[in-house]
Amino acid sequence: MSLSLDQISIRQVRGVSALKEGELHAFGIFTVKDLLEYYPFRYEDYRLRSLSEVKDGDKITIQAKIMGVPVLQRYGRKSRLTCKVMAEQWMFTAVWFNRHFLRDQLTSGREIVLVGKWDQKRMQLTVSESEFPDQGAWRSGTLQPVYSVGGKITQAWMRKTIGQALTQYGDMIPEILPPAIMQKYDFMLRKRAIATIHQPQDSREGQQGRERMVYEELFLFQLKMHAYRALNRRRMDGIVHTVDNKTMREFVRSLPFELTDAQKKVELEILQDMRSPYCMNRLLQGDVGSGKTVIAAIALYGAVRSGFQGALMVPTEILAEQHMRSLQKLFEPFGITVGLLTGSVTGRKRKDLLASLQMGMTDIVVGTHALIQEDVFFRQLGLVVTDEQHRFGVNQRSILRRKGYNPDVLTMTATPIPRTLAITAFGDMDVSTLSERPKGRIPITTYWVKHDMMDRVLKFISKEIDQGRQAYLICPLIEESEKLDVQNAIDLHIQMQQAFPNTRVGLLHGRMTPAEKEEVMRSFNANEVQLLVSTTVVEVGVDVPNATLMVIMDADRFGLSQLHQLRGRVGRGQHASYCILIADPKSEVGQERMNVMTETDDGFEVSRRDLDLRGPGDFFGTKQSGLPEFRLADMVSDFAVLEKARDDASRLVADSEFWTSPAYAGLRDYLQQEQIFQGDLVD
Repeated sequence: MSLSLDQISIRQVRGVSALKEGELHAFGIFTVKDLLEYYPFRYEDYRLRSLSEVKDGDKITIQAKIMGVPVLQRYGRKSRLTCKVMAEQWMFTAVWFNRHFLRDQLTSGREIVLVGKWDQKRMQLTVSESEFPDQGAWRSGTLQPVYSVGGKITQAWMRKTIGQALTQYGDMIPEILPPAIMQKYDFMLRKRAIATIHQPQDSREGQQGRERMVYEELFLFQLKMHAYRALNRRRMDGIVHTVDNKTMREFVRSLPFELTDAQKKVELEILQDMRSPYCMNRLLQGDVGSGKTVIAAIALYGAVRSGFQGALMVPTEILAEQHMRSLQKLFEPFGITVGLLTGSVTGRKRKDLLASLQMGMTDIVVGTHALIQEDVFFRQLGLVVTDEQHRFGVNQRSILRRKGYNPDVLTMTATPIPRTLAITAFGDMDVSTLSERPKGRIPITTYWVKHDMMDRVLKFISKEIDQGRQAYLICPLIEESEKLDVQNAIDLHIQMQQAFPNTRVGLLHGRMTPAEKEEVMRSFNANEVQLLVSTTVVEVGVDVPNATLMVIMDADRFGLSQLHQLRGRVGRGQHASYCILIADPKSEVGQERMNVMTETDDGFEVSRRDLDLRGPGDFFGTKQSGLPEFRLADMVSDFAVLEKARDDASRLVADSEFWTSPAYAGLRDYLQQEQIFQGDLVD
């Protein structure tokens, strides 16, 4: 049996020495397959252009005739060589720096191909590369791939080596897509597609090769998701929660407010999942303040009434304590016990809680990553809820799941992703969306002002405090250093104490101990502190109904979704609330962010505009979001392809032929390699 490309070492490619092999390992290239799938990120265009169609500043390749005598000027070790040349009917000057050795070759009447930057005003080309057609041209008229290289590996070497690998092994590249899909989209063969991405004859062909491989990446990703989901449903080894409607209605009636229609719909979807024999894996996304916590409470209540325990994992201690208090209030009349487990719960207290969890005396535990430590055991964990899922890695979430036997999983996020993208990106999850706000919520008015209006902002803060309300003042983020972040906050705190001598001004930052943070939040909650100066610690979920003003310094240093999260800390009571952004953004994107914030306070609209401004890579955060890293595809710009791939994969997995027919053996092998059948692929 012959070896496959992922079993052949790159040393087998001619021209790869032991030294170069080590260098390639640094790029994650170990096998011939890795090398062939190391795609260029752009192309250098060496196709000949006419001066009639080029713009000032363009990088161009042009064929010309040498007309004058070359002039060489020397400056110490450096030199400047100029010569008059003619292309079609235009005469212009070509300039070479530090290429004095070319002088003797620039003979009048000789043809030359020049690559360089065009200066329209001076009618001058600064030459980066040149060649003489009479010496056998080597690249004019082509598109040359540009790879991510470094160390001792140069572009030229990489191009040559990948070309060599294609010559030696190109015919061994296997076809993965089934014939039906190849015909449906009229795709080129896989081996040709990979070859044209590396060595396109023209941009149209290169584009076709890329389209084929982008589809394949997205299709295989979707296939994994759908197969995993189908097998998960087929296993039927989840927990069947047997809680009746009457019990649930009793609890919902006891809530201090009426559920919105969106909440009722989502509640039904979740209860339906919990009563089914397969594991629930649902993403609940909703805007800031749309009432996700209540939905979590209803689900946790259902789990406890079915005889199981529930866990709620949140990213910060402040949030964990807040959730614990609100759940205790809701569950107290029903005799349900709620425990708290965070890093600052230690000693005797921690020991007692762990024992009570293991014996099943504590029904629900709220906590931070402390929940996933090795010595935490449950008697019967039936439901895991994680809040702000992008703050936890995929592994952290799965460790918590393994604390029970296939518990149901509900994941919540307040970073709304456009629904279609969410369904497609988190293909292994069902997606529920809370689109409306609880009744009686007053929209937050947002203003953007420049730094020179700080005096007016201080008057506005003073007015709100005089009316008995409270305000946040958020410090800018300094990427490089937490130390500077804290220093900023401390300086601003001192300035505010001077500006408001009769007001209690609090301070909150990341270097404080959990106990200190808790004390500050407690006094802010109780209105003992009226103005809270803080770094972004307050971003997620903190709930102080009497706070009506959010002022954000240097707001252009924050991303849109973070600004929207911060704004969502106010507007939680019955008074009109405001958000003031103080910023002098230098870039267009910075200005556009400020405009988006003043134009809408709908999180889904903010996130859509954020996607437009930033592109998907930044939007999702990298590996942390659990989204796949593709070699060629891009979740957002290739979204139309992603949807096609999703529909194709979903149809295929539902077809019994897929699991038995020889036509799909390659895809089944792929799933086998991805270990999808062990149930440990997608969390």
